[in-house]
Amino acid sequence: IIVVAGLSGAMAGASPQTRRLHATPGQHYRPSEDFDLVRGDDNDPNGFLKAFVPSSRKERTAIGRRLRMAGIKRKDAVVNYYVTRALLGIGLPAAFLALRYMPGTLLGELGAPAVLAGTTWLLAVQIVAGLALVGFYAPVAWLALRIRRRRRQIWESFPNAMDLLQISIEAGMGFDAAIVRVSHELSKVAPAIAEEFMMLELEIQAGKDRNKAFSDMAERTGLEEVKSFTNVMMQAAQFGTSVSSALNTYATEMRVDRELKAQEKANRLPVQMSGVIAICMMPALLMICLSPMVIRWMRMFPG
Repeated sequence: IIVVAGLSGAMAGASPQTRRLHATPGQHYRPSEDFDLVRGDDNDPNGFLKAFVPSSRKERTAIGRRLRMAGIKRKDAVVNYYVTRALLGIGLPAAFLALRYMPGTLLGELGAPAVLAGTTWLLAVQIVAGLALVGFYAPVAWLALRIRRRRRQIWESFPNAMDLLQISIEAGMGFDAAIVRVSHELSKVAPAIAEEFMMLELEIQAGKDRNKAFSDMAERTGLEEVKSFTNVMMQAAQFGTSVSSALNTYATEMRVDRELKAQEKANRLPVQMSGVIAICMMPALLMICLSPMVIRWMRMFPG
């Protein structure tokens, strides 16, 4: 028994509590690889980039805002976005044409289908146009999908962030220190909201006006909950009210609002399900009702 207990204890390693204690001091916020405080979407394109990047500063700023909403904050993000669209819009049709007019022996060696060599001129033009549209608008769809996914992540983790922020402030920490602490704690489980909080704190430390930094965070996320949070913080700073009490009231209202939204979605389900059930049952009901009539008609008029 002593030998077995000793071997099992030696092979078990550290307990989960010990691993958490050792891991806690070493947790530091590590922003994603595309995190950059400097924004270069308003810079004019130079040289060869003028052929890909639009000259309108308003259009570049709008795309830069959408990229930041997707969590992409690199300095050259706007240039990379437009260059990628142009390369895909040109590269996909060029690849198809290269395969289309490649000799048949090379097509067989590359494993390409032989039907490419037999496509007509009109079909080839249609395929080239379709590939150009797909390559040019695929980054737009990808960016919209990433924005929706990031908004969903922030929306799901925002109540937990508010709870941690309230607990940190009630424990005696200042608002800035609480923001940094919450971003550190949520860096692994909720990196999107952690990045937004760290970005907020970095902008405030860089000298940006606090209200402007809060407004920019609300604009980057595009969520009503974050906009309400920024309004609560700005009003608390303006009127000198307790930040902890304001956060407590806001967290309570946010939970009530989410509960009401869940109830609304649950109340819509019966109506939506009734339509689907009716669509699925209608063919079966028609078959049951009309089958005897069809059989009788076939017997009466066999010819």
